[in-house]
Amino acid sequence: MPYISMFFGIIIRMFYKEEEGPHFHAFYQGQKGQFDFNGNMLRGNIRSKTVLRLIKEWAGTHNNELNEDWILGREKKEFKKIEPLD
Repeated sequence: MPYISMFFGIIIRMFYKEEEGPHFHAFYQGQKGQFDFNGNMLRGNIRSKTVLRLIKEWAGTHNNELNEDWILGREKKEFKKIEPLD
């Protein structure tokens, strides 16, 4: 699963699965979560409110790019990197 962004120790990855709706995965210190493109955790075990807030902020800022990457995945093309939070 290729990474599309990294910031503050959070790694964001995406892979396309036709049977699931648009989503991305976040990894942080052994914890992981699956998120919709608004940054809401669909499943996972990330408990830090700060990390969840940062992921939500990042997703809200880059919603269009996330959708573009999802389309690229559907077309079996390489994902584009997305800018991290600063």
